[in-house]
Amino acid sequence: MLAVSDEVDERLLADLGPVRAAELVVACGDLPFEYLRYLMNGLDVPLVFVPGNHDPDLSGYRNSRAGLVLRDGLPARAPWPDGAVNADRRIVDVAGLRVAGLGGCRRYGSGPNQYSDRQLASRARSLRRKARWQRLHGGRAVDVLLTHAPPRGVGDGADPAHWGFTALHGVVAGLRPAILLHGHVLPYDAAGPQQQQLGGTAVRNVAGRHLLDIRPGGGAAQPVPGSRHAR
Repeated sequence: MLAVSDEVDERLLADLGPVRAAELVVACGDLPFEYLRYLMNGLDVPLVFVPGNHDPDLSGYRNSRAGLVLRDGLPARAPWPDGAVNADRRIVDVAGLRVAGLGGCRRYGSGPNQYSDRQLASRARSLRRKARWQRLHGGRAVDVLLTHAPPRGVGDGADPAHWGFTALHGVVAGLRPAILLHGHVLPYDAAGPQQQQLGGTAVRNVAGRHLLDIRPGGGAAQPVPGSRHAR
């Protein structure tokens, strides 16, 4: 899995060789859609993403059961790359993994994809209901939870704009993913190490790019030997 967020890696624009092993690209927000299109098409693998606070407002778009993108009930061309999956408030099965998503950050201004803790908790309710229904009907648990912001106190930054969501603690408890991947906080602004733990869930900051190995039901992702973070 190639996990990316927040910073374009100029080296990958020149050569995708270091990440050719990736079978899936996941993006945790604040990256140009052209860059994500380049990664998805260049590696010829699926792409799943959630929006960040520097991304456009994607509300109103949804995927029909037939796979069409709709807006206000009518077919529309989404701003994200063709074939990519916006996992915000959804649970999707891709590349053998069950992935849930919840985009956005704590409200600090007037831009899109910003929420209070109460608003995020409200947005997460349908996600928790879906996960509960799947478990009750014999479905697999969520392997990966993609968010833009981290949980409060688990990998967030020092300034209020980069604080995490307290509500994500309840989301993690409800979904019980093996790992939560987030961005929003650049490594040199983080208050703690790159990977932390929240209950049984590993919480990892993937700002830049990271090549990770994760298998369905196999626990937290591990960095692939020889891969490295890029700022």
